[in-house]
Amino acid sequence: MLSKKTRYAMVALTRLAREYGNGAILISELAKSEMLPQRFLENILLELKKMGILGSKLGKTGGYFLLRHPKDVNLAEIVRQFEGPIALLSCVSEKAYQSCEFCKDETACNIRKVFKEIRDTTFEKLESATLESLIRRNGDLPVNPEQSVKTDMTQRVDENETSVMDRS
Repeated sequence: MLSKKTRYAMVALTRLAREYGNGAILISELAKSEMLPQRFLENILLELKKMGILGSKLGKTGGYFLLRHPKDVNLAEIVRQFEGPIALLSCVSEKAYQSCEFCKDETACNIRKVFKEIRDTTFEKLESATLESLIRRNGDLPVNPEQSVKTDMTQRVDENETSVMDRS
């Protein structure tokens, strides 16, 4: 299971992704709107800043903002930062590999093979899940239309208008 810290990071990042390009958001506003404990959130945002995902601004209009476009931030890097390796066994981990103390031959170990497949599939899913894909799934588009990737939505509207015209 994911820790609260990881889930809070994802919730905060999703909100910041919706606001991408609109400037910084105060921690107090972020904590209140997303119902996250502010003291805990402060530490999470600092970690995300150290990772190069967030930037911050001091002053009256200060707060945190995404440094990278929402399509360039994936869940794999967030999970790895806050949870550690994606792999359930250290003998299949790419970032924290340790040889298995129970196997005589890792290449022949069927348990290892299954858990490597699980790791690979999990990593692929997490890597393909970006902040942009999270806000699109929810139907939440960034507030600033200039910063959103609106071509997909525009294309859907155009397709709907075409299909309505085809029916008449």
